[in-house]
Amino acid sequence: MDKLIDVQSQKDTRNIDIDKVGVRNVRYPIYLLDKTKERQHTIANINMYVLLPSHFKGTHMSRFIEILNENRDCIDIDSIQNIVNQMRKKLNAQKAYIELSFPYFIEKEAPVSKIKSLMSYDCMVESLGDKDSNTTTLTVSVPITSLCPCSKEISNYGAHNQRGIATISVEFNKMVWIEELVDIAENAASCEIYSLLKRPDEKYVTEKAYDNPAFVEDIARNIALKLQNDKRIEHFSVSVENFESIHNHNAYAYIER
Repeated sequence: MDKLIDVQSQKDTRNIDIDKVGVRNVRYPIYLLDKTKERQHTIANINMYVLLPSHFKGTHMSRFIEILNENRDCIDIDSIQNIVNQMRKKLNAQKAYIELSFPYFIEKEAPVSKIKSLMSYDCMVESLGDKDSNTTTLTVSVPITSLCPCSKEISNYGAHNQRGIATISVEFNKMVWIEELVDIAENAASCEIYSLLKRPDEKYVTEKAYDNPAFVEDIARNIALKLQNDKRIEHFSVSVENFESIHNHNAYAYIER
């Protein structure tokens, strides 16, 4: 059979690098370490990119999918940097990037009835690699409850509360569990959130929130205190956003260190 022309490898004369070129929104099964059950299977949306030098016309898109298939038995947070290095070598690229977005499930027990249910947490793992270094970032978004300290102070009949999202991103030098980041966010809030509550549980979480009022600023600072004292974490960012119950806007706080 005649050899087919490799158009992507042909010369390009416009002299413009492309910072990221690749494939997006690839749905693929992955395996994660689970602190309680050892392993958890989930489905990730995956984006994979490389830097394309100015002298190449295009990249070989099929090779991204080939790399996923070659690693199908070990796609997890620990193996991400190996996959990034494989992308660089196979696509002859100076830099490579991968992003995995996925739901992670934790079994939670209601505080009074002890009924168990699954909570889902949106997570992302991003990894960047070049010939000198690799950087991996883990991001976890945690639903929380906050109760307004000002509302509690000035009101005779209670205080407004709302659901919010605390998002933690960390770069680490040793294993950091998703469950640990979830615990940090939930403990910093007025109260944690559950999938399933009975009446005694509802009474408990309502009163717990009332006893632990917190602004978005308080929650962000509480989380940051925990992260900055963890020697495994080299860089972090925290964002807290409340979906306000009495305003037509959200309240927001952000810390990066």
